[in-house]
Amino acid sequence: MPFNNVNYKLYPSLLNCYDRYEKGYLSEQELINRVNRVPTPQTDAQKKGISFEDAVIKGIDEEMFDPEILSQVRALLPRPMLRTQFYCEYQLNDVLLYGYVDVLGKMLAVDIKTTSNYKPGNYAVNHQNFYLPALRSKGIRSLRYIITDFTQVYEEEYDHSLDLSQQEMQIRSFCEFLEMNRAVITDRRIFGG
Repeated sequence: MPFNNVNYKLYPSLLNCYDRYEKGYLSEQELINRVNRVPTPQTDAQKKGISFEDAVIKGIDEEMFDPEILSQVRALLPRPMLRTQFYCEYQLNDVLLYGYVDVLGKMLAVDIKTTSNYKPGNYAVNHQNFYLPALRSKGIRSLRYIITDFTQVYEEEYDHSLDLSQQEMQIRSFCEFLEMNRAVITDRRIFGG
C-alpha cells in the first residue's frame, strides 16, 4: 500500500492523553509537555504495570504478584505467542499512527493493562484499537485487552467490525490542536519529521 505524505506521527498513549485533556483531566500545558516528551517521573502505578507485564510474559519477579492472577492472565494469551512488543503502524490520511502491541499471536493480538478502577467497555474507544487495521495484513483478526486490578482479571476483545469513527474524529481534533500550538511544540517529530 503506497503511503501518502505524512504530516503527523502519533502514538496511542499520546492520543489517549488528548482524550483526557478533552475530558478535563489534563491541562493544556500538561498535554503540550507530553507532546514535547518532557520527562516526568514514572508513577508507582506505572512501575507496577510494567513489572506485571514482565512477570506475565518473561517470568521476571513473578513473586511480586498473586500467582492466580498471573495464571488467569497467561491463560488468555495467544498460543503460540509469535512476538512480544511488536511494532505496527497504520496510516489514516496524513496521520501515521504507530506503536507496539504487547503480544502477537497467529490471529490474535493482546495488550495487557493494569488499573485500579476497571469499568466494562473501557477500551472500546481506546486509540490502541488502530492496531487492528495495522495488523490486518499479519492475519490478526482481533485485539484482546487483558485487564487486571490485581484482584480480578477482565477481558475486552474487539475485531475489525469495531467502529473507529470516534477515534478518527478525535485524531482530526488533535491535529487541529497541534496546529494551533505549533509555536510551542519543540519536538518536531510529531509533524512527520
